[in-house]
Amino acid sequence: MTFATLRALHAVIGAAIDEIERTYHQRSPQLDFPSIDEPYYPGAQHTPEEELAETLKADPVVAAASKHIVAACGQLSTTVNKPWFGLMEDVQAGQFSECIRFIETANIVEILREAGPEGLHVDDLLKTVLELRPKTTSPQRESPLTSSKLGHILRLLATSHYLREIKPNVFANNRPSSFMDTGKSVAQLREAPDQKYTDTDGVAAFVALTGDEAIKFSSCLTDWALPDLTPSPRIDTAQAATKWVAPFNLAFNTPLGYFEWLELPENTARFNRFGHAMTGTRQWETKDGILKGFSWEDLPQGSVLVDVGGGIGATTIIVADAHPHLRVVVEDRAQVASTAISAWGPRYAHLFESGRMSYRTRDFFASWPPLTLPDLGPVGAPAVFLVRLVLHDWQDDDARKILSQLRAAAGPDTKLVIGDMLLPYACTDESTASGPQDDDGTESMFPFVPPEMGLLPNLGKANAHGYLIDIMMMGMFDAKERTVDEMKALALSAGWKVTEIRRTPGSLWAYTTAVPV
Repeated sequence: MTFATLRALHAVIGAAIDEIERTYHQRSPQLDFPSIDEPYYPGAQHTPEEELAETLKADPVVAAASKHIVAACGQLSTTVNKPWFGLMEDVQAGQFSECIRFIETANIVEILREAGPEGLHVDDLLKTVLELRPKTTSPQRESPLTSSKLGHILRLLATSHYLREIKPNVFANNRPSSFMDTGKSVAQLREAPDQKYTDTDGVAAFVALTGDEAIKFSSCLTDWALPDLTPSPRIDTAQAATKWVAPFNLAFNTPLGYFEWLELPENTARFNRFGHAMTGTRQWETKDGILKGFSWEDLPQGSVLVDVGGGIGATTIIVADAHPHLRVVVEDRAQVASTAISAWGPRYAHLFESGRMSYRTRDFFASWPPLTLPDLGPVGAPAVFLVRLVLHDWQDDDARKILSQLRAAAGPDTKLVIGDMLLPYACTDESTASGPQDDDGTESMFPFVPPEMGLLPNLGKANAHGYLIDIMMMGMFDAKERTVDEMKALALSAGWKVTEIRRTPGSLWAYTTAVPV
């Protein structure tokens, strides 16, 4: 029945395209879907038509249809592709990732933005790349990079639809590459390279973090998990279980945890980049998804939201800006809290000056310390504890300790909101396939598609990013993303009962609300 499956997948693609086209034309009869060949720079000015076409990609109907296309295309191509070709593309994906890291580090996207649609020859591109290297007091090593080598790197990316080769050895940005643009001019990058990620959407910072730390420690996953099967002079198999807590520790030869390691003086640039990279994680959600993840508008005047382990407040700053009746307090390690305000530049100065958003140092394994705010006085218990992208950094025992400390500090009306991926199985789960609600009344929203569509119930390739982050957490902390049942069990073990799960259809990202029990 393989031909029937191929035709069913083809039909899914056609039906989804029809759905997208119908949605676009309902808004404007002549509106076209954005072209892959046309850059769309996040910080640039756009025509109303361009803005509408881009905005509609986040429309729930369009987003769901797009996921169907990606899932069906992934399944279709894997089915028909020669296994060797598919295997080689996947096993050599690290090389592709390194090329993406290269163009981010070399400021290729920003240079090509200034070059315009005609693009730039690799000879001229190379000159600017080398010119933008940081100036040092010691003599710089001559770069082994040549125009030819640069062309080979960019050609791989263009072959996979990052960048365009518009003439031999002449490259220009396209829509996927422009998504990494920081908006900084070449002059700004030359004058203040350490400010590259300041006041950006964080996408480039997250690309840089992933291409640097994450790719390095991911390459050590097998060495860490099976040290006796991967002989290496780097690995002392007798100490592997104690010294190398996670692949990260093996890759960087350190007994320190990731966050402690980031705070070393030699990692200052990585530390600063990490805060901006967390801003980039908003992309896992719909635009301003945090505003829909909880009913902030229903909280009384002066309610306090505590962002636990919130870094520079990349997500709750959206809440603070949108809801003036709330007070937001971001808690994190001392080095993070002390530098958070300066990381934002002037854009949100009004929030900090008014006291609507503030920071304080806290160890979230310790009891929650008393909180006093200038305009509110002592805060007995906050209205909401937000724990976003924190629990996936920790194994269950440690995550339980974090939530238990919050439970001890909670009042009877305090809510816990958890922002994390909730990963379904890659097969039908009979416990959630019988209806839209679980036994406790919370919506499971799984499977994401009916069986007759022929797609994997978790939407396969369309949601692979969530499972990649899962392995990233294993590599960084020996931690994980969780299933719905795992998250509910974890919360309950710490004295919290899950009452609501909010996520857009087909999305792995969720805001999970729990109440004290």
